[in-house]
Amino acid sequence: MCRIPGGLLLGLAAMTVALAAPLTVTSPDGSLAVSFSVDDGRPRYGVTRFGRDLIRPSALGFVIHGAPPLDRDFRVTAENRRTIDETWVQPWGEQAEIRCHCRELRIELTGGEPAARRLTLVFRVFDDGVGFRYEIPAQPGLDSLVIMDELTEFALAGDHRAWWIPAYQPERYEYLYRATSLSEMDRVHTPLTMETADGVCLCIHEAALTDYAGMTLARRAGHTLKADLVPWSDGVRVRATAPLVTPWRTLQVADTPGGLADSRLILNLNEPCRLDDVSWITPAKYVGVWWEMHLGTATWGSGPRHGATTANAKRYIDFAAGHGFGGVLVEGWNVGWDGEWIRNGDLFSFTRPYDDFDLEEVCRYAAENGVRLIGHHETAAGIANYEAQLEEAFALYERLGVRTVKTGYVGYGQQIRRVDEAGRVHHEWHHGQFMVRHYRKVVEAAARHHIMLDVHEPIKDTGIRRTWPNMMTREGARGQEYNAWGGDGGNPPDHTTILPFTRLLAGPMDFTPGIFDLHFPEARPGNRVNTTLAKQLALYVVLYSPLQMAADLPENYRARPDALRFIQDVPVDWRHSRVLHARIGDYVTCVRQDRHSEDWYLGSITDDQGRILDVPLVFLAPGRTYVAEIYRDGRACDWRTNPYDMEILERLVDGSTTLDLRLAPGGGQAIRFRPAKEEDIRRLKDE
Repeated sequence: MCRIPGGLLLGLAAMTVALAAPLTVTSPDGSLAVSFSVDDGRPRYGVTRFGRDLIRPSALGFVIHGAPPLDRDFRVTAENRRTIDETWVQPWGEQAEIRCHCRELRIELTGGEPAARRLTLVFRVFDDGVGFRYEIPAQPGLDSLVIMDELTEFALAGDHRAWWIPAYQPERYEYLYRATSLSEMDRVHTPLTMETADGVCLCIHEAALTDYAGMTLARRAGHTLKADLVPWSDGVRVRATAPLVTPWRTLQVADTPGGLADSRLILNLNEPCRLDDVSWITPAKYVGVWWEMHLGTATWGSGPRHGATTANAKRYIDFAAGHGFGGVLVEGWNVGWDGEWIRNGDLFSFTRPYDDFDLEEVCRYAAENGVRLIGHHETAAGIANYEAQLEEAFALYERLGVRTVKTGYVGYGQQIRRVDEAGRVHHEWHHGQFMVRHYRKVVEAAARHHIMLDVHEPIKDTGIRRTWPNMMTREGARGQEYNAWGGDGGNPPDHTTILPFTRLLAGPMDFTPGIFDLHFPEARPGNRVNTTLAKQLALYVVLYSPLQMAADLPENYRARPDALRFIQDVPVDWRHSRVLHARIGDYVTCVRQDRHSEDWYLGSITDDQGRILDVPLVFLAPGRTYVAEIYRDGRACDWRTNPYDMEILERLVDGSTTLDLRLAPGGGQAIRFRPAKEEDIRRLKDE
């Protein structure tokens, strides 16, 4: 089971009231407070921290087609309060046990004559943030809901510094983050991360996105942001039936960037696990036929340079089996890749392999060697074609022992072709309700066939991995492949120091780290990986994913076996995770404890500036000696001129030790801490 009840659920009986004074609910520690009022019939909310405004009074409500607006002429007719305090266990994750501790205020609104309209608002206030959602009960005249606009606002208290990517752009979420004031934004994706002038860190996002449109944010006058739901092609935002429960709108709050990264608020606002058996859901590391296609030395389509051949797949399986990797991803195995495949999503077959790829033999050979094939379904945004084959394709993989499937939705722009029942063609946005429904359909179908998912070109994560833990990881940002072919030369050194406090606040990311051959002048002369070798190792700790790829070619790993050892050792499933210190866009250091041993791992990375960071090892068990296996930038290391300079050393440490981490420009440091044995202590004391 995914949920362990524990703690206290206190409820007060609902009271019918008609209050003019604001209703207030505070976090358990009293630092955060939400106030709700009805001003001249219009519902408003605000958020304060230690009495200072974070969100000034802000609008709530909806515009419904063919019905009076649900934002006016309201009065409070009931309120209900309770405290939630429970602990639940993730089947996998960055933290094994999660405490959900908050205070809830449920407000029922009634208004409008002669037919009274009803709307419910639910606020949950945690020590680390706030979540609120709408519930539209079944009522006369609103059986069918056509939502034309959601009026939710976030009237921020200042022109904060913000890290953001633009919405409604061709490359979906795959943009470099900009750091500007709020007043310089237009329409942006969430998570939207901000820092106030006095250093408080904020993030606006959403939780439990199910059958609804994805929320972007549009800037209004001053520092006010408004929910901007991604529309259907006809302008409708959401089609639903009452009763309707919306996703949670979330505001995470922390004193430091690390506090945002350590928050579990998004997960806590999702429903408990729906799967009775999760034993088949297993985090793993994998290799695969992937990077060579991005380098251009192999092709997805058939022909003389076809990457997905039986022989090449077996070559990767041999490498995986010999180095402890659990999976091998093979892209381009199925018919449909020839020609301009991005425009021909309706031509993909998800059950028919190319003639030079024997799917059954590859799966047999993998199993014989203790490895599993990771399946691949690139749809090229041909949604109807994929859904028509979905059950058959997953059933085939299930029969062959494939437990993980990577899906993809590459297309031109964000437009998804949809044909309605009358045969009319529509073009939908990638992040609207049509695609939210599709992604959920795939997750549920995969669960029926005991298949885990790694989704590329996804809908953003909103924590549904708690409810459907086979939804393992996603892309949803600029990943490693941009270093191979990005027209701007790839991801700059600061990119991965921003991701933990923006994209990864939503959930795990399949960034595909671990490139050892940082230059490829023959394959891609205009590009390179803009990091040091040690930083590639540190990314396995800094960028969390339960499915982590060792993305480079086998020959490049064989050339550097000492560095490969860290990738072989580092886990993908954790008992505890903690950010020790960070400055968004500059540096981040985090530690994680293996769920299945007493080992800890540290990853520290920097932007293009070299740094020396002090790290007290207070997270280590007191009174115990550890061996620190250190992979660090060498003295002459620099990502521009000498990225391969790396030192590997061991030293004895304990919880009272403070390490000086020297990070080269564009560099990093990775450390494994394992409990010392007597022979370790004798050996290292003698050195």
